[in-house]
Amino acid sequence: MSSTIDFEKLADRARELDARDPLARFRDQFHIPIDENGNQEIYFAGNSLGLQPKQTQTFVLEDLESWKTRGVRGHFEGDLPWVPYHEFVTETMAGIVGGRNDEVVMMNSLTTNLHLMMATFYRPDTTRRKILLEEHAFPSDHYAVESQIRWHNLDPASEMVILSPEKNSELISTDRILQAIDYYRDSLALVLLPGVQYYTGQVFDMSRITQAAQHYDIPVGFDLAHAAGNVKLELHDWNVDFAVWCSYKYLNSGPGSVGGCFVNQKHAALSRKFRLAGWWGQDKQSRFQMENRFQAIPTAEGWQLSNPPILSLSAVRASLDLFKQAGIDNLISKSKTLTGFLVECLDELIGDDVEIVTPREASQRGCQLSLKIKLRNVDGKSVHRGLQDAAIRTDWREPNVIRAAPVPFYNCYWEIHQFAKQLQQLLAG
Repeated sequence: MSSTIDFEKLADRARELDARDPLARFRDQFHIPIDENGNQEIYFAGNSLGLQPKQTQTFVLEDLESWKTRGVRGHFEGDLPWVPYHEFVTETMAGIVGGRNDEVVMMNSLTTNLHLMMATFYRPDTTRRKILLEEHAFPSDHYAVESQIRWHNLDPASEMVILSPEKNSELISTDRILQAIDYYRDSLALVLLPGVQYYTGQVFDMSRITQAAQHYDIPVGFDLAHAAGNVKLELHDWNVDFAVWCSYKYLNSGPGSVGGCFVNQKHAALSRKFRLAGWWGQDKQSRFQMENRFQAIPTAEGWQLSNPPILSLSAVRASLDLFKQAGIDNLISKSKTLTGFLVECLDELIGDDVEIVTPREASQRGCQLSLKIKLRNVDGKSVHRGLQDAAIRTDWREPNVIRAAPVPFYNCYWEIHQFAKQLQQLLAG
């Protein structure tokens, strides 16, 4: 059991860090959930669903007003006409993921985009048919990969190369990934991995993985659901072939909001690249001539299928406006400090009673720390429920991990101190 001195020392540290936080003002730009007693929650679940920016309602209402007053004319009239609406978020989104403007497009949902990308980049032949993915891939990714393999009349049991973590660890080292790529180099048709592993919070070395796979002419794609808006991304400079992401976690765009897609310019510029096509990917100059001769836009937009959901993009625009104000590098810097302070609090107040599954190296983690309760006769799920009862919102992932994600936009250091204090009290019974 830690002493009162530990609590006081860490409380002083929290107050000091909050007092000199240059991004503290952004907390007031978000709606913080209220518990049944009228108190603000400590919301550490932004890795599951980001909080709503206060300006989202204004942005959405503006587009509802355009629909109300203009009807179909809203596609072409007003300050933000709907036909090019997705283009209004491209530059900021490209900056967040480290892509060029012509490599990034907001469209569809993550898994839809993943299927569209695999239709282009997973082209199995007589020798190269396998897809490399990790053992604890998010289920949607696993289902998508398995179904794509079946679509080609192949057997997932033989064509999925599934990487398991290191012995006695939840993590997969970069060396282990590179060794697998080298071992299966003659049979791999695609490498598909997360940028940040959803269960452990581990950041994968996307640059080295891409370089290793492309050395053998193997295309590489990343699921950035837990990476976009969370960690430093340089997709263009890393020469990644494609990436997909959602916008409702760290990008704060609302439940089920429209996703994003990156296609490397070396592929996007090839209008004859194989794809599943739709009319919104058609050359913009001839799109409304309604002719049945598909000519893809020579950018990532060429993979679009249909006109996007404007009200969802309104929410995306509202959130990305805040990213533009704060700066992604500033947010990442605060994120490292937040999680570093959380590690410090856990070490000093709780020690070995909780295992931090997420890598301790700042470069290998984002906002999330995944925690395992190590005390005998203490059920991790009951601890998670106890945190909820105390208005501390984390999430639980089977079989035994509490995920806590202090987000730099709206979380503060005092909340981290309070979380660690409450966790210690729950463990002490």
